Amino acid sequence: MKLFSCPACDQVVFFSNVTCERCGHALGYEPRQNRVLALEKADDGWVSVGRRSQGDRWTYCDNYRYGVCNWLIPAGSDAKYCLADRHNLMVPDLSNPLNQKLWGKMEAAKHRLFYTLLRLKLPLYTRDEHPEGLGFKFLADNPNSTKKVMTGHDKGVVTVALAEADDLERETRRNAMGEPYRTLLGHFRHEVGHWYWNILVRDGGALEACRAVFGDDTQDYGEALKRHYANGPKPNWQEDYVSAYAASHAWEDFAETWAHYLHIVDTLEVGGSFGMTIRPQLDLDGILTADLAFDVYDPRTTIEEIADSWLAISQALNSMNRAMGLGDLYPFVLSPAVIAKLGFIHDLVHGRAGQRRHSHPSEKTSNDARVLARQTENA
Repeated sequence: MKLFSCPACDQVVFFSNVTCERCGHALGYEPRQNRVLALEKADDGWVSVGRRSQGDRWTYCDNYRYGVCNWLIPAGSDAKYCLADRHNLMVPDLSNPLNQKLWGKMEAAKHRLFYTLLRLKLPLYTRDEHPEGLGFKFLADNPNSTKKVMTGHDKGVVTVALAEADDLERETRRNAMGEPYRTLLGHFRHEVGHWYWNILVRDGGALEACRAVFGDDTQDYGEALKRHYANGPKPNWQEDYVSAYAASHAWEDFAETWAHYLHIVDTLEVGGSFGMTIRPQLDLDGILTADLAFDVYDPRTTIEEIADSWLAISQALNSMNRAMGLGDLYPFVLSPAVIAKLGFIHDLVHGRAGQRRHSHPSEKTSNDARVLARQTENA
């Protein structure tokens, strides 16, 4: 995600800001042109001021009143909700203050998800627009039942357990599942990956090309998950999968890889927006050297550029986390096989899946780079 500036005073502002702390103007995010606007109150809503759209009239998404959305809708539109929130099917009981707080965390993650989907120009259909359109249900556990809400995807409907927005509960689940990483944003990116498998792979003419990379999706899904939870991950799964869970079934492999692709492109855009260059003095071979001043969303950007830059910045960020006594920011290793799968996702989102041979990345990636990706300070 890039940095923004206030059109009224040029102060640096951020994606979710609703007020400029320098000039005091209200702020809103306008998704169609990926910009933050400075606003002044008008009789029929808000009018933009300063650079880029002076005099244009806007309204906030209806969820602005709950403090969970700063996205804008053109004045006069029939829409009540923004491009992200129009996909909401069910929200928790907002008469409960705790529910509203937890829902706010979920909306923050969901809006960041939609930022990336819109930047990639991916199709987005609601339930009214498509029989399997994308919709979200945010559900709280029933206190009178021992059955817990499960996060998952079913024919376009993504259910997210409200409990996942509770940091303690989510960390408890992460430890119980033996996962190195578990976040709300990760849930959203993973579950929407299942939906895009339906839209872009199953219905988009890329099924055979996808199977050539991710394997046979016709294997019984329920039985595959039972084996995974009963027997643990496949031996040496790290060689072919981005996570242990990805090894359970081709659908999960795709969704996990999809989520990591979104993790990577969003973080690389952040780095580029901050003008980051990674150039360690000891890196004589240039393995950990990267200049992030490129457009990660440009279809001409290659997966090799993305993977090389990601190796450099993820190693740097992991080292910074260790310096603060924290766990690795990105506790994963991208093997050559995983980079090939990320390459398929990269081609898929840019409309060219199956148009090139996805060679094993060891043909392009040096052994030194692969070894370095596994190296830690504790090794």
